[in-house]
Amino acid sequence: MKRICIIFDHPYTGDACFNEPHNRSFSAVLLLRAKEKYEQNGYIVDVIDLHKDGFDPVMHKEDLIAWRKKEVNHPLIKNYQERIMIAEELLFIFPIWWEAMPAMMKGFFDKVIAKGIIYEEVNGKKLFKNNLVNLKKVKMVTVMATPHLIYKFMFGNPITKIAFRGTFRKMGFHKLKWLNYSAVHKLSVSDREKLLDAFSHKIEK
Repeated sequence: MKRICIIFDHPYTGDACFNEPHNRSFSAVLLLRAKEKYEQNGYIVDVIDLHKDGFDPVMHKEDLIAWRKKEVNHPLIKNYQERIMIAEELLFIFPIWWEAMPAMMKGFFDKVIAKGIIYEEVNGKKLFKNNLVNLKKVKMVTVMATPHLIYKFMFGNPITKIAFRGTFRKMGFHKLKWLNYSAVHKLSVSDREKLLDAFSHKIEK
């Protein structure tokens, strides 16, 4: 069976997929739909819910020392690393705030995707040697208030530069996919359902 690891970041956690005031997240609904679709397709689905886990995204002094020594000083980080190391696909789901990812997702990139564990620097080469030997695909799903065309042409798609060009392409991964949903709060309930149905078909490809 194929294995996918979904990394999810939203303060309301992945449980906020129901229409409850002040506890509802379209990101969480996308997580639920993605999980259902992959399970229908026979995948083993492993969900990392950063807020539910209480993940600390801050790179503290002791964290940076461990990072430089190519060591792990926290069991949760080690657990995350072990889980992404065995995944054939990675799927990141999070909202866009101030044109980039929230703090917990940035902290995941900073602390979990670590030198000497997830990748290796190679002298004289621009690209890194990756240790994610099972990984075949990386996907990213985002939700934002900014209109998509403004995000793309005015801001230059900063999230893809951070997550794709600045991270995974450096490690030699080029099978990357980004699905973005903007201004969802302006859609009617029926339009959101249509969007979710289309998402269920797009995410599996």
